[in-house]
Amino acid sequence: MNPLLRNILGVIAGIIVGSFVNMSIIMTSGSIIPPPEGADMTTTEGIIQAMPLLTPKHFIMPFLAHALGTLVGALVTGLIAVGHKMKLAFAIGFFFLAGGIANVFMLPAPMWFNVVDLVFAYLPMAWIGGKLSLKRNVV
Repeated sequence: MNPLLRNILGVIAGIIVGSFVNMSIIMTSGSIIPPPEGADMTTTEGIIQAMPLLTPKHFIMPFLAHALGTLVGALVTGLIAVGHKMKLAFAIGFFFLAGGIANVFMLPAPMWFNVVDLVFAYLPMAWIGGKLSLKRNVV
């Protein structure tokens, strides 16, 4: 297969798989750490209304979703890519970081969570995913 085409497919696969991991964790998070009583966490408006009721434990699963989605997406991209594995893994990191930045503007989360999420969930996880993909010589 053409290396450029394979790299492009790797990035697309990384975005799809990373998004799937992210949303799977978000969708199951309510059963692991229940939201506050009466909070509607199914809509953006409901999340905005519930934000003052959330405690730090309610931010664990969103952080894990963002971090693991980026990690898995970068790993998948690196495993599929022919060359430039770290650059492409970071492309996944920047893609998800852009989503995280958009999330900061859409949801009034506490500043501590925004900082922790933006600093530790995206680019560091893309770096780890890229490094893990370098250890595997999948052709």
